[in-house]
Amino acid sequence: IALSNLVNNLKSVTSRKLRQEFSDHLNSFYWKDVLWNGSYFVASCGGVTISTRRQYIENQNKPNSDKP
Repeated sequence: IALSNLVNNLKSVTSRKLRQEFSDHLNSFYWKDVLWNGSYFVASCGGVTISTRRQYIENQNKPNSDKP
């Protein structure tokens, strides 16, 4: 599957589900027919293991103790 198709499908499905479940709340913020912006960002992690990726994500908001 093309990555652009996957992203567009994810956006469509999540928009539909969010609007079904939270329509009263969302209607006070969103008055347009679209929920998501048309753009998206995709990055590749290469050959990194899942555990290394998870460790990176878990530590990315922690300050680095090595820096003064």
